[in-house]
Amino acid sequence: MHVVVIGAGVVGVTTAWALQKRGHQVTVIERQSGAGQETSRGNAGQRSYGVVYPWASSAMVRKALPWLLEKDGPLKMRLPPSLDTLRFLLSTLRYAYAPGTFGLNKRTMLRLGIQSQRCFKELESELTLDFDGDHAGLLHLASTPATLAEYRDTAVLLNEMGIEHQLLSPEEVREVEPGMQGNGPLYGALRYSTDGTGDCHLFSRALAKACADQGVEFRYNTSVRHLLADYRRVHAIELDSADGEQETLAADAVVLSAGCWSPELAKPLGMRLPIYPVKGYSLTAPLVDPSRAPVSTVHDDNFKVVSTRLGDRLRATGFVELADFDRSIPESRLATIRKSVASRFPGAADLSAATTWTGFRPMTPDGPPIIGKGTRDNLFLNTGHGTFGWTLSAGSAELIAQLIDGQQLSMDLDGFRPGRFSE
Repeated sequence: MHVVVIGAGVVGVTTAWALQKRGHQVTVIERQSGAGQETSRGNAGQRSYGVVYPWASSAMVRKALPWLLEKDGPLKMRLPPSLDTLRFLLSTLRYAYAPGTFGLNKRTMLRLGIQSQRCFKELESELTLDFDGDHAGLLHLASTPATLAEYRDTAVLLNEMGIEHQLLSPEEVREVEPGMQGNGPLYGALRYSTDGTGDCHLFSRALAKACADQGVEFRYNTSVRHLLADYRRVHAIELDSADGEQETLAADAVVLSAGCWSPELAKPLGMRLPIYPVKGYSLTAPLVDPSRAPVSTVHDDNFKVVSTRLGDRLRATGFVELADFDRSIPESRLATIRKSVASRFPGAADLSAATTWTGFRPMTPDGPPIIGKGTRDNLFLNTGHGTFGWTLSAGSAELIAQLIDGQQLSMDLDGFRPGRFSE
């Protein structure tokens, strides 16, 4: 079967790998010049299998307004907000206060996280990929007693789900992360000891090369104009190539993994995908004193900034910003990220030499990604992973491959169904 995957971010590339392993002929269409060039390029570097959660929660809503008013608060919004922003916020509010929805969605996402961890370990045992990856754990710091109490509540669910974790004292935190010598407040931490790290951009490129070595065709600098379909099937994809030529590519099945650009391709086929581009920022700096750097990934709850060691570099990432597709990088955002790093890992990296990035996480208003069959028999969706695309990509790729092959699914897809936003 010839399967066309639209999008060569980490979700699209892992999907291509899963499909070629099952013997399919795979073509990947990507408008950028290579794999992993959009959201996958500068993300936090954490594969946080035990931390995944839907952002639509009543607790998050209660925190949102104070965060908007704080200078270094993790939530920002361009004023006046656009109509798209307002629609997304209103839809998020509806899901946040729908009885039982948050708990169900969180368990669903955690189950996918567990599956993704297994799939990543299988993939990494099969292939030698150079992406500064590891599974040395993830640490969520508690800067206040209230936060530590929240972590104790979280631990109850983790026990229920069988997810390995430990609650640590401040002394134990510094044993696990000896380089954390800053003066930031610390009351303890929740440690996810088997979670992973890695440079998502390097991984996407390396896996794309492995796919190509197995016969997968990558069409870079190529845009999708339309999905050509009748009422039952998608028959072909109309393309614009890099040289401006139009082309029609036939397909037996199509997987839409285009992140924030998925809605415009799905809309003509009667699908409403309310994916919003939630903006984030990162700094990537060379280490100058590895002994002062994080061992793995550390989430600073004081600034809501994640610091991750990626080989001889430190990646620090922060902010949830609602500004549509604005690619500007205000200095104030970078200053906040630098404050977080200085408060936890002073002297670890040369922040003055850091490269900067901003990108758009494809967020759904309820939180879970969109995984499943679309409005045509051979149209499949694997998109809308929000802040957890790197984490969930391997697991969701396996589910899509099982679905295309008509196999029994390794987990229920009801919480991810594409049509849920029109119900």
